[in-house]
Amino acid sequence: MKISGSEALWRALLNEGVDTVFGYPGGAIMPVYDALYDFQDSVRHILVRHEQGAAHAAQGYARVTGRAGVAMATSGPGATNLVTGIADALMDSVPLVCITGQVFANLLGTDAFQETDVIGVTIPITKWNYQVTKAEEIPEAIAKAFYIAQKGRPGPVLVDITKNAQVELFEYQPRKVDNLPNFFPRPALKESAIAQAVEIINASKQPLILCGHGVLISGCEQELQQLAERADIPIACTLHGLSSIPSTFPQYVGMLGMHGNYGPNRLTNKADVIIAVGMRFDDRVTGKLSTYATEAKVIHIDIDAAELNKNVRALVGINADAKEALQAILPGVARAQRPAWFAQFAECHEKEYATVIEREILPSEGELKMAEVIHQLSELTAGEAIVVGDVGQHQMISARYYRFAKPHSWITSGGLGTMGFALPAAMGAKVAAPEREVIAVIGDGCFQMTIQELGTIAQENLGVKAVILNNNFLGMVRQWQELFFDRRYSFVEMKNPDFVAISKGFGITAERVSERSELTAALRRMLETDGPYVLEVMVEKEDNVFPMVPAGACVSDVRLE
Repeated sequence: MKISGSEALWRALLNEGVDTVFGYPGGAIMPVYDALYDFQDSVRHILVRHEQGAAHAAQGYARVTGRAGVAMATSGPGATNLVTGIADALMDSVPLVCITGQVFANLLGTDAFQETDVIGVTIPITKWNYQVTKAEEIPEAIAKAFYIAQKGRPGPVLVDITKNAQVELFEYQPRKVDNLPNFFPRPALKESAIAQAVEIINASKQPLILCGHGVLISGCEQELQQLAERADIPIACTLHGLSSIPSTFPQYVGMLGMHGNYGPNRLTNKADVIIAVGMRFDDRVTGKLSTYATEAKVIHIDIDAAELNKNVRALVGINADAKEALQAILPGVARAQRPAWFAQFAECHEKEYATVIEREILPSEGELKMAEVIHQLSELTAGEAIVVGDVGQHQMISARYYRFAKPHSWITSGGLGTMGFALPAAMGAKVAAPEREVIAVIGDGCFQMTIQELGTIAQENLGVKAVILNNNFLGMVRQWQELFFDRRYSFVEMKNPDFVAISKGFGITAERVSERSELTAALRRMLETDGPYVLEVMVEKEDNVFPMVPAGACVSDVRLE
């Protein structure tokens, strides 16, 4: 029996195990939405309030489940509104399948109403994209899309479907793609590289493990912990590596990067061996490249060959799935104890605690501080919530002070640094894990970029908790202007609306606190409330995030104040 391209699309999505789609209808994709009417019992469609919200929600869903999130939009502005989320997913290795409607094939290139060359626009920010112009192409295109998005280093793909392909009839046959020519998502391990890595690790005196997002993607958290325990090696996490290692793990020494912990940054240049697992040595981790890890032999494990030797020269580059590589390395690693090396990290932590942490999480007077809010949130949730950070000071504070207890508990926009990410991403995370507490930590500037998604949260009754840390500033920009531009505060102060009234206007419970004596009770009320909740916390206006590695500086020059 012949079916339409639109019906075939939904059958193809079900064939890939899709249970949720985040989308927004429009003219060029209307036949697909008409076909969805008959699939509502099989697929949950969540109507976002802006297509960018669909892309970020699909990212949040993918980050929790490990499966590709699906975002859907119409042509023209609908498709271009997905672009920020697609670029974000590429930078952060998040599997997305984006499906866009397009004008009739015979109108392509004529500047028809709501026509945009979305294929040309997204070539640089997708792993693969394809324009379907005939209905019979749909099953294979969708099967390829999911295979490419999820295999190897994950990332976004886009399938653009012309309107004629959506309405044409054809004999549907399900397709499954298990391999593609010239696409080798799981590189073969090289035994010589594994043997060399083992030899270097066993000979090391002051090794350091750098744990990136690839650890969570490959699911090698246990193998990494076994390596650290057996060889007694400190582990530091990148921003995206957070939650892969419990904060209480004995060998865990903190976060790397511009606002990471003092010890991991400062002692990088004292390490004689660096074992980098599933991370890409981005500039926020390395600082000035010519002065980075100058004493270290670098072992770099990454599934993407393009990352090896891209920024930091590796003595041993292992192009492989991180789990397979660590499983091969573990049997040869000798047991060791390194008390003197760990003592250096302990000394750095004591200095950071006395200079920064104690006054941030346990202030006795003055305005509320961002860190004490996150510290209390961590304590009240026992570190078991999924925390979705937006971008800015509140993001760095959340990363620093929330004590993660479970994997896949930290979601944020890292590579692209997309303001407005957290609220829609938290929606996707909550859909993916309804049994877990999902808390979005958002700045007042970020909140206003995607505030309309409160409508989606209310309509779907998603139990997302949003904590707005409101300092009436674009805080991170203001911090840089204070430190590096002589306090010339240029267009960073914000006159904000009444966030509580707006939230209540959407039918969402909300409150505002500004006094320290009110904070704990307010956090408890938020966590004990069924359904969505917005808690606005008025925090110190000119609070800064330290430690800090100034842009372009050596990681050893990390500042505590």
